[in-house]
Amino acid sequence: MASVDSIVAALYDTISGPAGKARDWDRLRSLFRPDGRMVVHSPNKEGVLNTRVLSIEDYITRTTPVFAKEGFYESELARTSEHFGQIAHVFTTYEARHAPGDKPFVRGINSIQLVNDGQRWWISQLLWQPEGEKAPLPERYLKPR
Repeated sequence: MASVDSIVAALYDTISGPAGKARDWDRLRSLFRPDGRMVVHSPNKEGVLNTRVLSIEDYITRTTPVFAKEGFYESELARTSEHFGQIAHVFTTYEARHAPGDKPFVRGINSIQLVNDGQRWWISQLLWQPEGEKAPLPERYLKPR
């Protein structure tokens, strides 16, 4: 991808869609380095924080059945970015809906680490945490970029 903005937009676009619509998993794979990871940090049913580290293939396996039954539309609300040399960090606030006109069912932060190999930007890691009672989104992460 030519820019950090384009790769983040492609990420949101690739995972979003109506129930039953197959996602373009090859496109998702093309956004990440071959050793890229997706990490979710969220409370389990008992409220204890749990971290799950997923390969891209793990994520695809985990979400394909969910997306077959439920629509999922994730969009960016706000962003904070930092760049140095060939690395970038994007802190992007998201909200997700089951259909475009629905009320959001979850909000949170995606922390995206990117690297540029001299040819293009790649996602190295995507780490996210949903908003919760013990972790409400601070106002500073709700201001549009």
